[in-house]
Amino acid sequence: MTTVTPRTEGDPRPDTIGMRLAHRVMLRDARRLTALAERLAATATTADAARGAAIAGYVADYCDSIHHHHSAEDDVLWPVLAASAGPHVDLTELSDDHAALDPLLSRVRAAAAAFAARPASEDAATALAVELADLRDTLVEHITDEEAAVLPAIEEYVSVQDWNRVEGTIRKRAKLSFEAPRVVDETTPEEYRALAAEGGLVLRLMLALLVPPFRRRQRRVFEG
Repeated sequence: MTTVTPRTEGDPRPDTIGMRLAHRVMLRDARRLTALAERLAATATTADAARGAAIAGYVADYCDSIHHHHSAEDDVLWPVLAASAGPHVDLTELSDDHAALDPLLSRVRAAAAAFAARPASEDAATALAVELADLRDTLVEHITDEEAAVLPAIEEYVSVQDWNRVEGTIRKRAKLSFEAPRVVDETTPEEYRALAAEGGLVLRLMLALLVPPFRRRQRRVFEG
């Protein structure tokens, strides 16, 4: 049984911007990776070996990121939310979605590896595009449902203390060299100022080290 600190009326609400940004970044990559694979499938030359490897590596890290996100929700967030909200939230369908994601992620990884092995093959690019489109559509539906059901419940029933503990635990499990620069690229200036103020000097130094090489990586993947 998960022990929580009940949130009472008048207590401050948790700030769920971190979760919203994670979802926004996830959907952005789902859409642009699908579009990239579709463009490659439509060209006669597709990609060379170096770019094929770069694309496959990015897709693999992206799949790992999605797995980390939904497994962290299952292991860390769901128990706290269930204990805090009780009958006011039903996580069954969302948990079922998470279980269905893993075999889909395996198919995407396999298609990316096959593309890396044959980057000049239109068939390999098409197969990757098909799997990524399936993942994109699945994530759009799942995240829409999750934000409609979960975010209001977190803000209504979870205490700031418990939410901070959840976010801290999830952050420790993340691959920050991949996650942090993606979030930075998707934040508005106002959101970035809030994150930088919260993270302090340590966060700003970390981003100064991680963002430039990540942006070079993105250019290799998405611009060739």
